Amino acid sequence: MEIQSIDHIELFVEDAEETALGLRDQFGFVVAGRGGARTSLRGCESVLLRQHDITLLVTSATSPDHRAAEYVGRHGDGVAVIALRVGDARAAFADTVGRGAVPVAPPVTSGPAGAQVTFASVIAFGDVEHRFVSRARSGGPFAPRIEETGAGRSGDGLLREVDHLAVCTPAGTLDETVYRYEDIFGLRYIFDERIIVGSQAMNSKVVQSDSGRLTLTIIEPDVTRDPGQIDRFIAAHDGAGVQHIAFLTEDILTAVPRSAVRGVRFLTTPPSYYEALPARLGPIGVPAAALRELNVLADRDDSGIMLQIFTESRHEKGTLFYELIDRRGARTFGSNNIHALYEAVQRQQDTIPTRLD
Repeated sequence: MEIQSIDHIELFVEDAEETALGLRDQFGFVVAGRGGARTSLRGCESVLLRQHDITLLVTSATSPDHRAAEYVGRHGDGVAVIALRVGDARAAFADTVGRGAVPVAPPVTSGPAGAQVTFASVIAFGDVEHRFVSRARSGGPFAPRIEETGAGRSGDGLLREVDHLAVCTPAGTLDETVYRYEDIFGLRYIFDERIIVGSQAMNSKVVQSDSGRLTLTIIEPDVTRDPGQIDRFIAAHDGAGVQHIAFLTEDILTAVPRSAVRGVRFLTTPPSYYEALPARLGPIGVPAAALRELNVLADRDDSGIMLQIFTESRHEKGTLFYELIDRRGARTFGSNNIHALYEAVQRQQDTIPTRLD
């Protein structure tokens, strides 16, 4: 099975219209279509958002029988579907189920001749599914029951594609999750790291498709240490889930202030981080003062520089948030910044009461 790209990401939320318009206004997405009773989309309302190579489907339940109602009731707003573009969704479904994947929805083909779309779904982790998508025509309609606006993809946003997704899993399930991605979905295990921050610790491993278009950073807490942000996410989310979506941008120094003016709240970083930056990285082509003003983090690997920043979670449970990442040659994930991220998220989560028992 060749995973060509992330076709779309579907969020299950309490209010699809409100969430979608927030993503439009704050991050520059275009409202590209809608689905609901008018388009015979049963039990839910959906808003389709696009920006360059990113497609988001934001869905809320209008019936208690729809899966979005159960998902939001248990987890709150979050990523419910990571849809994967493949050459043949029927074959991908049969292959992964044959390898042990739990089926969610069998293959269904719809749409007019020459523009048909096939969807089929299996469980990825927790209550998140992978939806296999094959399309008869590239650039064709998203799905027959979504009425599209013809608004295009670019808008005025600066986000290009989904760089990666970070997944939190309960303690003791990291290796099992990585193995399932290797054995069932054909991803490669490419990187691992253990992070210790004070009395807390976590372990992470990265898996990636051969195409490089699907990358997952999978994280578990170390329960032999004090509870921290990963424990809090799993408790608040009630199980494994997507902690953040990283959007690739080619101009983070423009994207951050533009998004901030529109209402995006970014995590802050202590001044000491920037004081140590020149000695740690050497020349990076961007003044440390400019990064400090925007709270943008920087790291270097053998291939180049990476600039990144993380938003606050806007959700009641303090779960899903977003990352903007600007790769100036770098291929890794900001290993030296994980401490700064961990501490910044911890500061925000400390203001949110969450039970860990």
